Amino acid sequence: MPRGEITGYVDVAQVVLYAFWIFFAGLVFWIRREDRREGYPLEAEVTGTLKSPDPILIPTPKLFHLSDGKVKAAPQMDTKPDRNFVGHKREPWPGAPLEPGGNPMQDHIGPGSWVHRDDEHDHTFDGQKRIVPLRVATHFTVHEDGPNPIGMTVFGADRQVAGTVTDLWIDRGECMVRYYEVELGAGGRRVLMPHTFCRTGRFSRTVKSEALLASQFADIPGTKDPDSVTLLEEEKIMAYFGAGTLYATPNRQEALL
Repeated sequence: MPRGEITGYVDVAQVVLYAFWIFFAGLVFWIRREDRREGYPLEAEVTGTLKSPDPILIPTPKLFHLSDGKVKAAPQMDTKPDRNFVGHKREPWPGAPLEPGGNPMQDHIGPGSWVHRDDEHDHTFDGQKRIVPLRVATHFTVHEDGPNPIGMTVFGADRQVAGTVTDLWIDRGECMVRYYEVELGAGGRRVLMPHTFCRTGRFSRTVKSEALLASQFADIPGTKDPDSVTLLEEEKIMAYFGAGTLYATPNRQEALL
């Protein structure tokens, strides 16, 4: 037989090629199976219950040891599906859109949806609470060349006054502003407005948010601690502003022509 030939019909190059194809198919299957470890819907949409474990397409749970000593499993096969929204499906079949029930800003649907993250604080590598106001993170300051939003008037999407910025909340891990603390009226309630949902005017000396009307600032979810925010509280605040992008006014739900 010629060199490299195993039989009259099979040679070494052919075996190596077939072995590569089998390896590559296995690799693709393993990658597609692993990407179902997080974020993959394990909930039956119609019944609202967990689907039966699929030993082929869903990987077995893997334990992750976090820096705070907690252990998280992924996928979370034993977690009860969280249906915290208020509303109904337009059609009965899977994939049909949800419509809000009464108050779309509070119904947790679409851009206003949120999940139950841990109601605990995120921490920096040295154990400090990660997101705190400047009055706590005293070693941070606003650059003298940049506009300092503290003291600026906040306007809603309807160009009405919503409040005044009283402080900035800093992410000590990333060294950036996460929230503006807004006082609703003199001596009134203080709420957090995400930095990404507003625009600060250098020359107008005002802060504007297109997500909410001025009157809707009063319903921004609060924090238990006036000097820190938990992961769950952040989730609710961001969801409320997200809801405003679609539900702040009835016109926002219509098609843009």
